[in-house]
Amino acid sequence: MIVHLDGDFETVDYIENRSVLIYDNVDNEEYPIHWHNAIEIVMPLTNSYTMICDGRTYELKERDILIVPAGTLHAMKAQPGRRLIMLFDNRSISSNPALYDLYSVLKSPVMIGDDFDEELRVSLGNLIKEIYTLYSNFDVLSEVYIYIKLLTLLARIKENQISAVKYDDEKYMEKFGSIIKYIEQNYMYNITLDDLAKMAGYSKYHFSRIFKKYSRTTFISFLNHRRIKAAEMLLLDENISVTEAAMQVGFSSLTTFNRVFREIKGCTPTEFRKLYKLTNVTGD
Repeated sequence: MIVHLDGDFETVDYIENRSVLIYDNVDNEEYPIHWHNAIEIVMPLTNSYTMICDGRTYELKERDILIVPAGTLHAMKAQPGRRLIMLFDNRSISSNPALYDLYSVLKSPVMIGDDFDEELRVSLGNLIKEIYTLYSNFDVLSEVYIYIKLLTLLARIKENQISAVKYDDEKYMEKFGSIIKYIEQNYMYNITLDDLAKMAGYSKYHFSRIFKKYSRTTFISFLNHRRIKAAEMLLLDENISVTEAAMQVGFSSLTTFNRVFREIKGCTPTEFRKLYKLTNVTGD
């Protein structure tokens, strides 16, 4: 299934002029640790399926769903069975400012299993089946409808995440929504935990705890992921140096930028730029 692998970077082999690739996979084959710039969704149809993402093992039963964000190191063990493996070009979502709030769903792998509401789980599974049907009967509008259903799937997960958080009062959700939006709009500046805690009106400890519950990650991880995502787009422009990209997204130290970029993407900014250039040359 992996066609082009350079080190641990996979170039997704999309069909020309398309940005979705779906496998009805029955291969009893091990896929080594790798990453790519696609959002990956896996749903076993028969038998279980074991995946390793960012060092964590996920045991998927039939009809469980695992969403793997772009840039996540992951691997699959050799195992019999049938599963749908879907790859969506990440840029179709990450580059749209209107989808910033929704994109937070993809900060880390999302497992849809027994701990999810059964009605929601069935609903998400049906969306995946509908995406597969559209892909199998592809026409001029299929990809448009596929991405609409992908966004619907992510929106329903986001709604579930929000509803799972119990706020102290009705304004709680609105307040932290404003905090997230503030970070999205000001990530390139020197934002501190103390500043945001004061904005929210809480102690730093209480704010950190609630922020993690709301966003499912820490403040610094959320901020770094947002900065690196912005840096990816800048690095595609060969006229912008790595140092300029680092400064523009809010890193005051090139060393810190390189370290954080490698932690999140699995490669240096320079390697990332070369891989993208290689991908574009290969695709011509």
